[in-house]
Amino acid sequence: MSDAPLDPSQLRFLTRGVTPEEIAAVTAVLTAAAAEAAAAARAARPQHGQDAWARSQRQLRQPLTPGPGAWRSFSA
Repeated sequence: MSDAPLDPSQLRFLTRGVTPEEIAAVTAVLTAAAAEAAAAARAARPQHGQDAWARSQRQLRQPLTPGPGAWRSFSA
């Protein structure tokens, strides 16, 4: 979907005898629908911030704290 506004000159009516008022009404409805769809597409875009890769790389464990009894020795 494009973010460009609806160009009424691109509308083609296949029905004969369409009045200028009908053309204006259809154009207004289609323009409003296109604007609403563009706004919904912009709202659905992810917000700027950390991407999934950066979020998955965060620390998973608590930091190690040195001190008496905090570290265990592997020697027997």
